[in-house]
Amino acid sequence: MALQVNQVYLNLPVKDLDRSVSFFTELGFEFNAEYTDDKATCMVINDNTYIMLLVEEYFKTFTKKEVVNAKDGTEAIVAISVSSREEVDRVVEKALNSGGKASSDPVDHGFMYASSFQDPDGHIFEVLSMEQPA
Repeated sequence: MALQVNQVYLNLPVKDLDRSVSFFTELGFEFNAEYTDDKATCMVINDNTYIMLLVEEYFKTFTKKEVVNAKDGTEAIVAISVSSREEVDRVVEKALNSGGKASSDPVDHGFMYASSFQDPDGHIFEVLSMEQPA
């Protein structure tokens, strides 16, 4: 029997929670106030997917491993799908104008178009649009 996953929570360490909330608010993301305090916030991706932004010291309480500095190394790439190529470009441009940094050049595979940015902590977000098969 296949594993049935109801929700996905990705946890990311951040240096400055207010700066991160401001950055992602500029991109159009919303936050769940019920899961927000001075140590963490819950960024809503959709009804079943969330990104927990945790102040780095608090994040460290969840692991015995060293926390990677995302500006120096990559542990994960968060990929989000949007509705069109134009929306990909709009989101990435907004991220760059809101304090993010370019991560890589846009890639066009014909059926899939993607571009990416780094948030203020260096986490990589890939924004993509895929055409539905005919």
